[in-house]
Amino acid sequence: MKIRHPMIVRIVGFALACFVRVWAGLVNYRYRGLGPKLEPDRLGFGERYLYAFWHEDLIIPAYRYGDTRAHVLISTHADGELIAVVCRWLGLRLVRGSNTRDAVKAVRTMIRRQEAHLVVTPDGPRGPRRTVQPGLVYLAAKTGLPIIALGFAYSRAWRARSWDRLAVPLPWSSVVCVQAEPIRVPEDVRKDQLEAYRLRVADAFRRADEAAQRLLGAAARPGTDPAIAKAA
Repeated sequence: MKIRHPMIVRIVGFALACFVRVWAGLVNYRYRGLGPKLEPDRLGFGERYLYAFWHEDLIIPAYRYGDTRAHVLISTHADGELIAVVCRWLGLRLVRGSNTRDAVKAVRTMIRRQEAHLVVTPDGPRGPRRTVQPGLVYLAAKTGLPIIALGFAYSRAWRARSWDRLAVPLPWSSVVCVQAEPIRVPEDVRKDQLEAYRLRVADAFRRADEAAQRLLGAAARPGTDPAIAKAA
């Protein structure tokens, strides 16, 4: 059943935000970089980035990036309203756009007015799951923000039956986030080059996801895995 009534959306959104704050706070979270660490809550604003992660992984970033002045790009479609309310309660700022061009206009206005990172889910709001949409590359080109793909791995998580198979990490479980190196898309990129950049971003997601799985597996075994030292 879809929730549409504004008052119910606000109430449910508040309840979900409270749930995320309590639930995600019980998770053992680690962040690693394939290169210099560029985690939003640790950065000043010498440079801003376009952080991207799969829609199924949104719970931990929503919790971690609240109150960091990060802006989340969310569709103006009715399906995105509940997520928008939850993000507001968690301290995230919103950029709403019903399509790629509207989103670019909103983001460019935001960038001119204040310093901020941008957070997006490249396979949202409706999928296909784990598929990088061309809009992410277009957005990076028009805003000038380098793309940083984030991969996640969970030791124990419940999976929703939604299209994205939303991951809900269980209390006292471990979550590893691995950040790929920034990918810069030139503002004057040609249309025939967009696919090459899209595939490059997709490969960055693959490498980040695989590294997160390796680090999670290494942490569960005694001794030190070389991959941990490399990604630390």
